[in-house]
Amino acid sequence: MTADPLEIYLEEEDLARALRADVRAGLTDVPRWLPPKWFYDARGSELFEQITRLPEYYPTRAERAVLAEHAAEIARLTDAKTLIELGSGSSEKTRLLLDALTAHGSLGTFVPLDVSVSALRQSTAEIASAYPGLRVRGIVGDFTRHLDRLPTGGRRLVAFLGGTIGNLLPAERSSFLAAMRAALERGDWLLLGTDLVKDPGVLVPAYDDAAGVTAEFNRNVLRVLNRELDANFDVAAFDHVAIWDADQRWIEMRLRARRPMRVRVLDLDLAFAAGEELRTEVSAKFRPADVDRELTAAGFAVQARWTDDDGLFAVTLGQAV
Repeated sequence: MTADPLEIYLEEEDLARALRADVRAGLTDVPRWLPPKWFYDARGSELFEQITRLPEYYPTRAERAVLAEHAAEIARLTDAKTLIELGSGSSEKTRLLLDALTAHGSLGTFVPLDVSVSALRQSTAEIASAYPGLRVRGIVGDFTRHLDRLPTGGRRLVAFLGGTIGNLLPAERSSFLAAMRAALERGDWLLLGTDLVKDPGVLVPAYDDAAGVTAEFNRNVLRVLNRELDANFDVAAFDHVAIWDADQRWIEMRLRARRPMRVRVLDLDLAFAAGEELRTEVSAKFRPADVDRELTAAGFAVQARWTDDDGLFAVTLGQAV
């Protein structure tokens, strides 16, 4: 079966407006920040794929191990007719769920949602070719804004994998989970991947690898601003910094100015002091009790949780109640 034409709720101009708004808000704040979603142009996506294969970066391997071992059980528990994936990208790990649900015999439709038209067009075509009996319906949208556009009816399973929920601040997570519950019907399912709290000696190298790939990924956001907004950041004048905040239980990625400089972006003329830092990502780590509390508050009942053998990463199955 061929993939359906993409449903597009996010146009290029929407992304351009959002970029300008985020840059204006973040770079005029104290301390300065940028949202991590602007890492992911074509070069940024390529760098992140490299990161997932680094020896220090355990989350992708750990989550894949969990899904490989427990996908058949997830299929039996959910009996899902429709699988929806948020922030789908290449949908690589999702194939483990697609295989299990197809073998189980319940699955009829796969709906990946992503902001990238090109990535979705490629992945939906590949999935439709690999699973000829499956209806594949891609949605171009932002999972923080377009959950109300998800297809309705049937037994739905929403997969939000990769620990991406950790990139949201606590208030943002609460809003996202509430919107997720509002988009689902009683009895629908949410499969949530979360990175777990662990020794900083394991955590920090995952975000500051010896080969410097994460550093290039981090600095790539400045290249995006230079290209898209005609900014004049001296990209090489910023160092990559990854810090574990034990109180907040998250990793912060920052860019630190090596020297004083002035930067022009939009209509802003910004002064950076030597040593000044710009936060580019928060990646929260969770304890199982944290996940349970946040899911319960949003209207989900936790039905199952699985971790990899080393207890690095968790996949939690919640049901809308």
